[in-house]
Amino acid sequence: MTDGFSLTDNPWLRLPSATGEPAQERSLRTALLEAHEFGDLVVEIPTQKPAVFRQVLLPVILAALGRPADEREWMNWHSAGQWSQPQRLKLEAYLDAHRPLFDLFDPVQPFGQVAGLTTAKGEMKTAGLIIATEATGNNVPLFASRTEGDAISLTPAQAAHWLLHTQCWDTAAIKTGAVGDPQAKAGKTTGNPTGPLGQMGITLLAGRTLFETLLLNIPVGAPTTSTDLPQWKRRDPDDPRLAGTPQWQSRSPEGLLDLWTWQSRRIRLFPEVTGEGLRVTGVLVAAGDRMPYTPETEPHTMWRVEPAGGRNTAKDKDGTALPRRPLRLQPGKAVWRGLDALLAPERQSREAGHKTSGFATSKVLDQAGSLITELGEDYPLRVELSGIAYGNQSAVIDDVMFDALPLPLAALDADSDVRSALLEVAEQAEQLATAVNHLSADLRRALGTEPIPWDKGQRPGELILHALDQPVRRLLAGLRQAADLERIEAGQLAWEQLAWRRSGEIADRLLQAVPVRAFTGRSSSQGDGKPERTHRLPLAEASFLKRRAAILHRADAFRRSSTYPDDN
Repeated sequence: MTDGFSLTDNPWLRLPSATGEPAQERSLRTALLEAHEFGDLVVEIPTQKPAVFRQVLLPVILAALGRPADEREWMNWHSAGQWSQPQRLKLEAYLDAHRPLFDLFDPVQPFGQVAGLTTAKGEMKTAGLIIATEATGNNVPLFASRTEGDAISLTPAQAAHWLLHTQCWDTAAIKTGAVGDPQAKAGKTTGNPTGPLGQMGITLLAGRTLFETLLLNIPVGAPTTSTDLPQWKRRDPDDPRLAGTPQWQSRSPEGLLDLWTWQSRRIRLFPEVTGEGLRVTGVLVAAGDRMPYTPETEPHTMWRVEPAGGRNTAKDKDGTALPRRPLRLQPGKAVWRGLDALLAPERQSREAGHKTSGFATSKVLDQAGSLITELGEDYPLRVELSGIAYGNQSAVIDDVMFDALPLPLAALDADSDVRSALLEVAEQAEQLATAVNHLSADLRRALGTEPIPWDKGQRPGELILHALDQPVRRLLAGLRQAADLERIEAGQLAWEQLAWRRSGEIADRLLQAVPVRAFTGRSSSQGDGKPERTHRLPLAEASFLKRRAAILHRADAFRRSSTYPDDN
C-alpha cells in the first residue's frame, strides 16, 4: 500500500517567479490561483509543456470558468492581470470538488490511468517505457551502457509529466494487449497511431506571466456542451467513451475538453516505497482511443489548406474530403523559415482554400492578431512550436523539435508593413541559400563533378541559413518597436547589410576551397542541339554576385550610393 499523490495539492509543477527567482515545484492549486506571480513552466523536454497545458492546466480553467464568450470578455479577463475574486472562488471550488480525481495513485480512479490494468501474464515494463528520451526495445544500442531491463525509478512529479507526455506523443505500432480489451489479439494490439499531438506541430503562445500564457492559449467561443467532459469526469463504467476501462474506441472528440484530455493510451503506473521515498518503478501502456483525424476545432496547430478537389486533399477514414490538415514541423528548420504559414490569417486561408493551396495559422495565434489594438503592438508575445519526428513506422522517436520566436503582434495583421517585411526577409534568406547552392554547383561543374544532390548530404546553402538565424531573430524582436514604415525600412536595410556580409563570407570560403584548375573550367553539353555551356570559377562568382545584388536590393543600392562601396 502506497500513499497517494494529489496533483491538486502536492508540488509537481516547476515554476519560477515572474520576477526571475529560481523555479520551485508548485501544486496545481497554487499554480492556477497565483498564476500571475509565476513565469514560464519549466519542463524536462519541450514537448512536456504542451502536454501539461492541454491535459491539465487549460482544461481545469475551462471546466471551472468556461471560456470567454468573445474577444471583449477575453480582454476583460486579461486586463485584470490575475483572476478576479469570483474566478478564484470558482477555481478553488472546482479543485476541491474534484480533488479525489487528481490523485496519481488512487486505487480506484488514478489520474489519467486505468486502475488494475493488467496483462494475462501480469507483466509490466520498467518506468523507462514512458520516457521519450530513453531507448527501449529494439532502440537500445547494441553496446549501450544500460539495457532495457535496468531499473529506472521516477519521482511522482516526474511520473506525472511523463504520463501526460505519453498520452500526447506516444509512438505508434504494436502495444501491449490488456485484459478486458476485446480488440486485443494474442496479447497485442496493432495499428495504433501516435499520440494525437504526434500528428501535428504544436503552437503555444507565451506572455509575460503564467496567467497571460494561459489566457493566450484559450480560444474564445461558445460554452462547452454537456457531453464535452475532461477525462477525469469520464470514469463511469457505463460511459460509452470508457476512459477508465481497458476498452477503447475510434471516435471524434466532442469538444475542447475532450480533445485536450484525450486518452490515446490506457496506462497504469506502478509505485512503490523505496529508500528514496515514493517512486514509480514500473508501467503498463496499452491501446487507447483513436482519433480518426484532427478536428478543425484544434486551436494549437497551423494548417495546410488544399483547394476543393485537389489531389492532396486529406480524407477521413470514410473517404470524406477534409478541407485542411495539420501542419507538421520539419526537423532542423527554424520557425522563421515558415513565416508564410505562421502569419497566414484565417481570412486569407479561407480565400486560398477555394482557389489554391495555402496555409492557415493556429486559432490562438489568429485570435492574438485580432487583439492588436487592445494588447498593443509592442506586446512581448513569444511563439513556441514543438513537435516530434518519428522513425520507422512511427514506432521510434527520431527527433524532438522545439523553437521559440519573438513575434511582433503587428505581423499578424494581414495588411501591415511589418508582416510584409518579415515575409520578405524570410524569402530573401531562402533565396540567398539557393544562390549559394548554385555557386557550389557551378564550381563543382567547373571541376568536372556533379552538384550535391538536393536530398543527400549537407549543401552549403544551409550554412547561410544558420548564419542568418540570429540576425532574423533580432530583427523580429526589434520590429516590435517599429511603428512606422521608415523604421521598418531601416531595420530591413540593416539586416540586408549583415546578410550581404555573411553570404559573402560563405561564398569566399567556397571559392577559396577549389583548386586552380577551376579557373580554366570545363564545358558541358546541354542537349537538344544547344551550344555547350562553359563552367569556370570567374563565371560562377559573377553569377552569384549578380543574384545576391538582386536579392538584397536595399544593401546593393546603399553600397552603390556610398563613396567607398564595400565590394564584399
